[in-house]
Order: sequence, then C-alpha cells, then structure tokens
Amino acid sequence: MRFQLLGPLSITDGRDMVVLPPSKPTSLLAALLVRPGEVVPTSRLRQAVWGEEQPATAKAALQSCVLRLRRLFAKYDIEEQAVVAVAGGYLVPADHDTLDLLHFRRLAARADGAGEAELPLLRTALGLWRGPLLTNVPSELLHRDEVPRLVEERLRVVERVCEIQLARGRGREVLVDLWEATRAHPQHEGLTAQLMRALYRVGRQNEALAEYRRIRTHLRDELGVDPGAELQRLELAILRGAEPRGPEIESAAPAAVALEPTVRPSAPGPFADADTDATPTPATATAPAPAPAPATAVAAAEHPASDGLVSAKDESASGAPAERGPAPAPRLPHVPGFTGRCRETADLVAHLGGADGGTDVGTGVGTGGTAPLLALISGGPGMGKTALALHAAHLVADRYPGGAVLLPMSGPDGAPRPAADAAAALRALLRCRDGGAPCLVILDDVVHPDQVRDLLDATGPGAVIVTSRLGLAALVATHGPAVVQLGALSPRESDALLTAVLGRERVAAEAAAARTLAELCGHVPLALRIVAARLLTRPRTRLADYAEWLRRDLPARLALPDDPRMSVPLALDGALRRLPAPLADAHLRLARLHGRITAPATAGALAIPETEAEELLERLLDHGLLEDDQPGTLRMNELFRAHALRRTARTGDDVPRAVTATARRALPSGAT
Repeated sequence: MRFQLLGPLSITDGRDMVVLPPSKPTSLLAALLVRPGEVVPTSRLRQAVWGEEQPATAKAALQSCVLRLRRLFAKYDIEEQAVVAVAGGYLVPADHDTLDLLHFRRLAARADGAGEAELPLLRTALGLWRGPLLTNVPSELLHRDEVPRLVEERLRVVERVCEIQLARGRGREVLVDLWEATRAHPQHEGLTAQLMRALYRVGRQNEALAEYRRIRTHLRDELGVDPGAELQRLELAILRGAEPRGPEIESAAPAAVALEPTVRPSAPGPFADADTDATPTPATATAPAPAPAPATAVAAAEHPASDGLVSAKDESASGAPAERGPAPAPRLPHVPGFTGRCRETADLVAHLGGADGGTDVGTGVGTGGTAPLLALISGGPGMGKTALALHAAHLVADRYPGGAVLLPMSGPDGAPRPAADAAAALRALLRCRDGGAPCLVILDDVVHPDQVRDLLDATGPGAVIVTSRLGLAALVATHGPAVVQLGALSPRESDALLTAVLGRERVAAEAAAARTLAELCGHVPLALRIVAARLLTRPRTRLADYAEWLRRDLPARLALPDDPRMSVPLALDGALRRLPAPLADAHLRLARLHGRITAPATAGALAIPETEAEELLERLLDHGLLEDDQPGTLRMNELFRAHALRRTARTGDDVPRAVTATARRALPSGAT
C-alpha cells in the first residue's frame, strides 16, 4: 500500500485508490506525512487538526484522533505504517515505496547528472502529481505552511524539464507546459522567461513581449516591484532581435561548474559578501547590465543552502552562440561587488597562494606540490560562505592554470551527496582541465568530514575550499586546513554593504535609520541583501519608514517574492530541518532566554543535567545557530532569535519540558 500526498490525500495498492474523506484523522495523517519519518510535535499536530480554536481537551482529543487513524490503517491492512508515538509527538515511518512524495524526491535526485536518462526520470517524477494538493484535507495550517513548499519542489522540476527541452531546440513542444505553469503561477519569473524564449524561437515575438508586459503589470499591481534583471535583459534582447538564450543545459552535464583560468575578478557591483549558502544570482537585478553571463546558477535546494550549478554555453555580445570545442568546461560565476570580509579574504587568498608547492600559509607545513592545500569556510545560514569561496577563487585564478570547479555536496533536503555520485561528478569536471596543472576545487555545503576525505585524492595538486555550516572539527584535527569562521558582519561592514547598493547620499541622509536596519537584520548578509534589494526598487521610500514596516513582522518580511532562495524564514526553516528534532526543539526553547546563554541556564530551561546542556550548546554552536560571546557563554543572533520566537508563536510549537532519554540519544549523533 502507498500513501499519496501529491494530490488529494489517498491510499492505493497500485490498482484501487481510496480518497480519504475530509476529517480530523485525514488532517492528522497529512500533517504526519508532509514530514515523513520525522517526529512531529503534538502541539503542531493539534494546530493542524483544530487550528487556533483548540478544544479544552485537545490532548485527549488528539489521542482519540490517533486511535481512529490506526483503525483506518487496520481496515486497509497497512499496519506496517503505523502511527508511532515518541517523546513529544508522533511519526509515520515511510520510504519511497510507501509515500509518493519520497518517490518523487528520489526520482528528482536520481535525475541529477543522469545524462540522457535525466528527462525521462524528471517526467516520471512529475507524473506522480495528480492535481491540487490536499484538497480533501481541511487544515488551514497545512495549506498555509506546507502546500507552498511542496508546490515549489514541483516547480523546480518543471523548470528543469522545460530548460532541457529548450536546450535541445524543442521550444514548440514545451509551450503548452509553460502556458499552463505561468497561468497557475503568474509571478514566477523563471517560468515566464522560459515562455518568452520559447515563443521567440518559434517566431512569435509579439507574444513573447506580451508575456513580459503581463508579468510586469502583475508584479507592480500585486507587489509594487518590477521584474528582475534577467527578464529585463530578455525583453531588451527580443526588442533588438537578438536570440535570447537561457541557461543552456546539456543532459549529460554534471551538477557543478568550473572556472577557466583566464577569468579575473569582476568590477564592483551593488551587493556584498552575502550568500544564501548558494551562489549570488538575485542580487544582480540592480547591477549595471553586464555582457551575457557565461554561467547561470539554478536553484537545486529546498532552502538557500545547497544550490546546484549547471553549465551554460558561451555567447557573443550579440547573443549568438559562440563556437564551441569538444566538451568545454563551464565557468564559475562571479560575485558582483563583493564587499566586506577583508580580513577573511586576505587570509584565504594568502593560504591559496601556496599552490606552487611551497609552504602552507595556514599551517606552516610544506605541501610538497602533491597534496592539495585545504581551506575550510564555515558559518551559519546566510553568512556568505559560498560567496567568499567564489570571490577568493577568482582572486587566485592565475595561481591555478588547471582552472577551478565547484561541486555541490548536499541535496535539496540537506542530505549528503552520495560518495560515488560526488566522485563521478568531480572526475567528469577534472577531465575538462589540463591534467597536470594545479586545479582549485570548491566542495560546497559539506555535511560530514568523510565527504572531503573521500575526494582529496581525486583532486591532485592544487587546492580545495570546503564550505559547510558545520565546524567539521574532525577534518580540522586530521588535515589541518586553514579555517575561516564567518559570523555576522560588523556594523561598519553592514553600513558599507548598504552604501554600496543604495548610494552614499541616501544612506548618509538617514544614517540612524540605516543602523537600525542593519540591527534588525542581525547584520546577517542575506537579510541585508534582501533589504537593500527592496529599497533599491523603492527609491522614494524613507529608510526609517521601511525599518518600522520591517519591525512589525520580523523576520517574515525579509524575503523577496520572485526568488524563494532569497528568504530569511525559508533559510532558517531549512537549517532547522537539517537538525535532529530534539536539537531543533532546544534551539526554539533557547530563543526564550534573553542575553547570554550559559550551560546552567540551558540546563534549567530544558530540565537536563548541566553536562548534557554543555554538549547540546556545542552542537548548536557547531551548526552556526549560536555564536561565541566570552568563555562559558554563548549568544543567539537577534535575527535567528526573532525567527525562532515567531515560529513558536505562529505554529503553537511548545517544545518538550525536558529532553527525554530518547531525545538525548539523538543529540550526540553525527552531523545532519
């Protein structure tokens, strides 16, 4: 038997299907299945079933609802997927054979780098969707919080399928899918860009321009913003009669990018060092229009943490495709106008400058010219790890005649990329390089030290930059890399970022308001980039007025509507989903502590021994969700704290009063 979430909630044995009636047990089952295999807190289950108006006997009513659900399972002989009661909540075990959502995700993951099999796998994955999600589930919370997230997963696959079709010259075949998708999601700029390109390529220039006018009107009326830079450049290319080309995707291309050794740093642009734990793309909306980019970043993650990058064909200034040799390597994207992180950049460049086999600047150990130099960039979500790695790679490009490659090391859900898959992708990229020349490899979003160890031998001489949300202490202990730890920006760096984007005159005119904005953002680069982008599209908005508007719903308003990667709530939600449930619950509870966080205070808040509190704090520190303050004390970034408090208040989550023995066993587990 299989549960089906991708449409009305139903149960099927492959021949017959039963659509469950709208009821409280149906809402309970949906709330468990949208988080398959995870412990869902009882407080969230109660809100999913009853909403804000919960009965006084909600605890007993939930237990009764669970019993009704178990009887339903027994009726259809699916007791192997029983509702399991655990400390603080319930879970339903599931895998790709018993839940269509997991089957969809598995097919999408298998398609990445599958060559000619990629398109059939993605189409099979899309075929699992059976219409609007959860139409028989009467839960306002699920339709508000979970359905949009699942729809976004489908849209990423739709975009990928359409891009492959366009790259193969099948613009006419993909028109129907794009018409349907853009009408269902009228503000989705990526799909609109694809539709415009498809229409133009089949000789329907006027209709392509009409699509641009449609989305421009919609965005202005609904959100008060203009289309992003990609759509604006696309409209201009069509008006000029140049062939508009998107991120050309070869079916056999690996999910990574590379840098030609001749590339040099780009001129300063509007945005600084921030990333969403991904390459910077939305920020270019306000940059001076550059020549056609040689590579384009494509979202491949549920939250900004683990973007995949794909190659793009070089274009001439006129938009026509350049001549290509056999299997050229794609290029690494630039980071427009990287600002701040001066000390970290200098340390990293000095370390990577040892590519000629001299002395390792970070450790003083001779490299001997055979083992790669190793550098680790770690930090919490939204702190700019990947942006710093890309920026440094361009600065030292002349030291690596073999070029540079970037390899994503985690999947959309934060799970480690399979070792065999990562090794195959790296070998494919390195085959494009000059075999004996030193090469720089960026291993992006590493989640376990073994991922790095498994690939070091394959890289050969040169250097490896590792980015990770974790401290990867085991890797530091065994390999001694140069370590760059990224926290929030300093007030001066935050001011420099806002000034670079908004202009010195505008920031100086409201210096106090600019400082307030930076403080509201917790000096987190991702948040500052979002604020700067919004203000740049509203030249008449006072910074003080915007700060007051932001304060009223922080951090929910720190998001850009046209790119899900540019969202503080989604980035932090994704970071929490990567944690074991007990650790995520502890993070939410610790947000209620004001000021410094100590082991005794944590022990009291969670009702656990002080030694276990110390271990728990070390885990949260390692995941970048806490920062060092002074010996014996830690602190939570104010933006992270605001997110945790808002999430608790919104969902009614009330983390367990004690970390039970079951939860404690989860705390010292390996990195997730």
